[in-house]
Amino acid sequence: HVLHLRHRRHDGGWSDVIEREVYERANAAAMLLYDPERDAVALLEQCRPGAYLSERLCWQLEPVAGIVQPGELPQDVAIRETREEAGCQVASVLPIGTYLVSPGCATETVHCFVGRIDSRHVGGIHGHAEEGEDIRVHVLPLSDVRDGLAGGRFEYALTLICLQWLLINRDRVRRAWLGD
Repeated sequence: HVLHLRHRRHDGGWSDVIEREVYERANAAAMLLYDPERDAVALLEQCRPGAYLSERLCWQLEPVAGIVQPGELPQDVAIRETREEAGCQVASVLPIGTYLVSPGCATETVHCFVGRIDSRHVGGIHGHAEEGEDIRVHVLPLSDVRDGLAGGRFEYALTLICLQWLLINRDRVRRAWLGD
């Protein structure tokens, strides 16, 4: 969409008419898979063409995610996508929050959750071949996640948001799920 708009300025006056292009995109739901007993996360590795065109590594590590269709609840989408993309089930789900992907130019929001998993049998290649999905699942100890965050291993905003949230809220999540 090309918008021509004015807005109230901070000083109380009105701006001139400005033109802005906004890309309308469906909303998404994401699930960070966390095993509190092993203190590990499962992340997906898939080829992302936007990363490639940005001259970054096209193989990005990220949480499970999928598009929310009209009439669907974001948490239901995240649970379904966990089965399809990671081949596992979540035992419990907690909300992380919702964020705007790029509010200056897009309408997309992402609803983020953390899902409790048993990572002992998680891994392998998943996804729907007919959708061009080629997804490898990695299980990383939280200590590797900390090191990866400090070393710039993760570049995708969704991944950064979910992993940093987990590091901040780890003790609360573990108490909720393990009773520690």
